[in-house]
Amino acid sequence: MSTEQAGAPDPSAAPHLDHRAFDALAMREVDDATIDSAIAAAGDALVCVFFWGVDCFNCEMAKKAMLANPGPLRALELHWLHANVYAHPQLGRRFGLHGIPVFMFFQNGKKLGRATGWHGRGQFAAAVANARLKASGKPLAG
Repeated sequence: MSTEQAGAPDPSAAPHLDHRAFDALAMREVDDATIDSAIAAAGDALVCVFFWGVDCFNCEMAKKAMLANPGPLRALELHWLHANVYAHPQLGRRFGLHGIPVFMFFQNGKKLGRATGWHGRGQFAAAVANARLKASGKPLAG
C-alpha cells in the first residue's frame, strides 16, 4: 500500500504544494478574475487576502507558522482568501506588491491596509486591529 493510499502525505510532493495552512484557515483561492467578487461576497466581514508565491521561502515560513497554531488566527474572525502572485502576476501589479508574503485587508470592497511579511501572530493581530479601526473610522493604534 502506498503512502497516498494510506492517507499519508506524499513525501515526494514539493513543499510549496502543501496547502494545509490554507485549509486550516478555510482560505479560498482567488485569481484576477475572482478576487473582486470574492471580496464583495464577504459583505461586512473583514477580508484578509494572503498574497504568496510558489517557492517563496518567506511565504512557506508564514504558512508553517500559521499552521502550527491556527487557533489564534481563527479567533480574529477574518474571511480568508489567498492568491499565488507568481501564477497571477497581474495581481502583484494591481496591488503594488514588491515582495511577498503580503496580507491585505478589505471590508465592503474598500482596502483598509496591509501587512508585509510574517512577523509573528502579535504583529499580525495588530495589523488586523488597525484595519478594524480604519473600517470604523477611529484613529489608528500606535
